[in-house]
Amino acid sequence: MTAIDPIIVDQVAALLDGETNVITNLSNAAAILYNSLDQVNWAGFYIYSKQRNSLDLGPFQGQVACMHIAPGSGVVGTSYEKQTPLRVPNVHEFAGHIACDAASNSETVVPLKVDGSIVGIMDIDSPILDRFSEKNVKVLTDFGAALSKHLDAAALSAIY
Repeated sequence: MTAIDPIIVDQVAALLDGETNVITNLSNAAAILYNSLDQVNWAGFYIYSKQRNSLDLGPFQGQVACMHIAPGSGVVGTSYEKQTPLRVPNVHEFAGHIACDAASNSETVVPLKVDGSIVGIMDIDSPILDRFSEKNVKVLTDFGAALSKHLDAAALSAIY
């Protein structure tokens, strides 16, 4: 397992300071994750669409991805349903895993909360088995919390 430098939390907070465009903020957050983390092949976001009751693909970096995930389905949907981060050392052993990219072997997801409600899921995939540690999940959860301070639930709802 490779450590994740907690400086990414300060980086996202500083970069997004004063910016209110949710797409811009999610896009830059995806870039920070993808370019700062070793051994990842996808980093991005699924945003909850109340109209469709699905988690819809948002800004990301990496290979093409699944466009819609139902709450309770796969790692992303399970995280949304359980309202908790998940660390999956081997996605092939996760019941109901959705293989959007066959190269992915491990995954970590973190719910993004605004005003106490989950607005989306931050998703990071790796081609390495057991890439993410519990310490990594803590840093990524802090990153998600810092990002969430720069998200507007109403703006996301209008788009998604």
